[in-house]
Amino acid sequence: MSKPVVAIVGRPNVGKSTLFNALAGEMISIVKDTPGVTRDRIYADVTWLDKEFTMVDTGGIEPDSRDVILSQMREQAQIAIDTADVIIFITDVRQGVVDADSKVADMLRRSGKPVVLVVNKVDNFDKFMPDVYEFYNLGIGDPVPISAASRLGLGDMLEAVAAHFPEGASAQEEDDRPRIAIVGKPNVGKSSIINRLVGENRVIVSDVAGTTRDAVDTTVVHDGKEYVFIDTAGLRRKSRIKEELERYSIIRTVTAVERADVVLMVIDATEGVTEQDAKIAGIAHERGKGIIIVVNKWDAVEKNDRTMREYEKDIRSVLSYMPYAEIMYVSALTGQRLVKLYDRIDMVIASQTLRVATGVLNEIMTEAVAMQQPPSDKGKRLKLYYITQVSVKPPTFVIFVNDRELMHFSYTRYLENKIREAFGFRGTSLKFFIRERKEKEQ
Repeated sequence: MSKPVVAIVGRPNVGKSTLFNALAGEMISIVKDTPGVTRDRIYADVTWLDKEFTMVDTGGIEPDSRDVILSQMREQAQIAIDTADVIIFITDVRQGVVDADSKVADMLRRSGKPVVLVVNKVDNFDKFMPDVYEFYNLGIGDPVPISAASRLGLGDMLEAVAAHFPEGASAQEEDDRPRIAIVGKPNVGKSSIINRLVGENRVIVSDVAGTTRDAVDTTVVHDGKEYVFIDTAGLRRKSRIKEELERYSIIRTVTAVERADVVLMVIDATEGVTEQDAKIAGIAHERGKGIIIVVNKWDAVEKNDRTMREYEKDIRSVLSYMPYAEIMYVSALTGQRLVKLYDRIDMVIASQTLRVATGVLNEIMTEAVAMQQPPSDKGKRLKLYYITQVSVKPPTFVIFVNDRELMHFSYTRYLENKIREAFGFRGTSLKFFIRERKEKEQ
């Protein structure tokens, strides 16, 4: 089941980034008193009570501005609006209702999405409440007074937001068809791959980067089994600047990846793997999804007996944080190896859902410890008591030790490699949590 997406929108300098940081619990967005500092839309996963959602911070909207950066921000915000389940429209009690707020309110009304109107900078409720009532004039619902900087009123705001979260989550969970998100930079052949798999031109394919406007779900049947492919990109053709294309792609990618079991990260063989590819793949890695790197246009590459080996070395170097990812070389144009994608997808899903018995895990850990002693510091040696698997998608393990500080990252990686040697877990990340248990508790 995918998490709801909540977009924070509003004019520049009304406190969007301050609110975003207050909810995310860390300084993610740049906060500065200059209008227009937040130029990238930035996202974070937020948990409030029993609710989880993905929050998106946007650049400020100035509806009539001809300034290039502000018009690009308006584009960013529009994409966030298009993609969000709920929109937080943030205004500033100290500036009052200004003409731009009315225009933003019109923009939001047209979106047809649920909107929670938030009036920020209400540091003193008794003093500012008469000014808050002025915001009823926007005709977009009851204003919720908050102070993002002082963390006041955030509970009431989140309650109003959560009331709009989509119902029917359980029905979605019952759909056990594999969901595969196809992500990557513009024009690497994502839509062409889906069209080849489907056998018809279901998704628009064009040489203009960014012609796929929205995420599109396509059901494909292979050997009697259904697969749901989620095509992404949602890039606006107005954005001709490469950096802007990259920014616009992020929210589409986040929401598609959130809904997927396996992510196909498509790379253009003629360009090679890029820093932007690494950023997009990182989104899937952070969320613990199964990952297959699909090198498309392989037919257009001049090859010798070393080409594939050298290409893989480059990919592993740039995407060094995900050595577990599977790699396939295909051509959407000729159909080369595309049918083998299904076997690879099935294998990665099997890895994502594999459960290992606790007894077997502890045997592997005992053997690993005997082969390589755990680290020690100032005469105190790390002791590993127990390991157990607590969940799947991705496979997640808890290791109980005598002192968490002694459990270096490198030793966790060593244990991970031993578990992978025994069980494969190809194409999926593994998560480890280290818990401390005193010796007298044994």
